[in-house]
Amino acid sequence: MPPPTPWTADHMPDLSGKTIIVTGGNSGLGYEASLQLAGKGANVVLACRNTAKARAAIDTITAQKPGASLEAMELDLASLASVRGFAKSFLDRHGTLEVLCNNAGVMALPGRRTLDGFEMQFGTNHLGHFALTGLLLERLLASSGARIVSVSSTMHRTGKIHFDDLQWKRRYSKWGAYGQSKLANLLFTYELQRKLDAKGASLISAACHPGYAATNLQATGPRMQGSKLMERMTQLANRLFSQSAAMGALPTLYAATSPEVRGGDYIGPDGFAENRGHPRKVGSNARSRDQDVAARLWEVSESLTGVRYEALSS
Repeated sequence: MPPPTPWTADHMPDLSGKTIIVTGGNSGLGYEASLQLAGKGANVVLACRNTAKARAAIDTITAQKPGASLEAMELDLASLASVRGFAKSFLDRHGTLEVLCNNAGVMALPGRRTLDGFEMQFGTNHLGHFALTGLLLERLLASSGARIVSVSSTMHRTGKIHFDDLQWKRRYSKWGAYGQSKLANLLFTYELQRKLDAKGASLISAACHPGYAATNLQATGPRMQGSKLMERMTQLANRLFSQSAAMGALPTLYAATSPEVRGGDYIGPDGFAENRGHPRKVGSNARSRDQDVAARLWEVSESLTGVRYEALSS
């Protein structure tokens, strides 16, 4: 019997009539996901900090996918005011939301703070998306077959939730902070699914990671530090060892659209060390499955963001 055909974007079902938000949809994994989702008929909202770049991405996509339905909306995940403003504008304009792709993120930055004073990686990668999901939750719950997809990383395995110093005020580690934020993405995904299950909701919360995919993400930290050497090294590593952003986006697309996905699934590449390949269900470490840590992180996240998931409260 021949092996099963590897999953690609061509396997996605028709998405006509569905509205999908992709945070950070103007570049990298988000752009590739937006391109393929729009190509299958979805109305894709590119939720981006820079709307000019989002509109340029839309022009590029529509040149490849004539008739595609896309729109740009401003969203800065490093500002809770911006998150609230985006959510209000979206809810005013759209009656349904079938998929929320929590894709945007930052990686291994020098020490920076969000507008609300959070460590930039934790604030953007976790707290911004936690707030966004909570503000859109009722629309997601009311939309048939809806999903929330959160993009994590194999680097979650290095992470630990530092409840005694979540904002890294004592001693900052750019990779430690990144690992914490990516672990938080998984703890959030699994805890959200437990809460959905407890309410008997059909909404799915799933996670994914891209493996090692070539995007601008790797070079941003060195560029912010002014290290030309490290920037060139990351670019060289991307050319030698990574897969394309288009391949890296496949786990997101699979998690967002495949009928095989169940709540709490984690999707990643099927190749060696999950660095490359086609999407499949993968495992995550014991820390990501710690329900006590997840429950505590949830409470802290509600307190820090001021966003409470009232529809899922007991």
